[in-house]
Amino acid sequence: MRLDKFLAESSIGRRKEVRIYIKEGKVKVNGQAVTEPAVEIEENSDVIEYLGKVVEYTGKVYYMFNKPAGCITAREDAVHKTVFDFFADLKMKGVFHVGRLDKDTEGLLLLTNDGAFEHKLMYPEKHVEKTYFFWALGSLSEEDKKQLEQGIYIGKDEMPTKPAKIQVENCGIYKDLKDETAAKELCKIDLNHYNQPVVSGYLTISEGRKHQVKRMLKAVGCYVVYLKRVSVGELLLDESLEKGQYRPLTEVEILNLLGQCE
Repeated sequence: MRLDKFLAESSIGRRKEVRIYIKEGKVKVNGQAVTEPAVEIEENSDVIEYLGKVVEYTGKVYYMFNKPAGCITAREDAVHKTVFDFFADLKMKGVFHVGRLDKDTEGLLLLTNDGAFEHKLMYPEKHVEKTYFFWALGSLSEEDKKQLEQGIYIGKDEMPTKPAKIQVENCGIYKDLKDETAAKELCKIDLNHYNQPVVSGYLTISEGRKHQVKRMLKAVGCYVVYLKRVSVGELLLDESLEKGQYRPLTEVEILNLLGQCE
């Protein structure tokens, strides 16, 4: 195994970071300083040290995380709680999030130390679909849905979005639907919107532009008040996970995700 790969899969840092550590002379193999990231090592018998401490090989890790609203998708932040704060009991230095979710967006977020896995899922040409459940102020006509499905302009100097899928679940007046809409999730709705139209549904996209779902729905006159990612490819959020909980992906789930990227 290459030395840089060993260190990346042992949560020392991302591949590009550990290459720098190696070139700076911070890594030893069997007591000898090594400055070539591509040097081959035997992970089960060679002794690898980083900054004088022996590195234990952990291998590749893949986590499914049910992100709660209110935390940001980042490693650390001076003001806000981050998704990594929920993994305090694990060694996560070399682990990173696959894509990101907005601060107020909930749901499925993947984390890994496998750069190739991240690249395959996030590479635009792979068209891996992500599905979001939303509640929004407004309504969706057949023409609105057609625009979303065919592609829509959401920003100046931007290309139209790629074709999407829209499935409306509920539509009507908030006061008539508030019991069905789990009103606690619609905390942004106040009495001024009591008689306003609301709509819920699922929007499936294959891109990852900033605030894309919110901007797409805004382009057809809807203001998102609740958003949750429920799937990536064919991987569904495990609803047995409470908000803020995580679990490792199964081998079958990993293989299925990679298969969808081929």
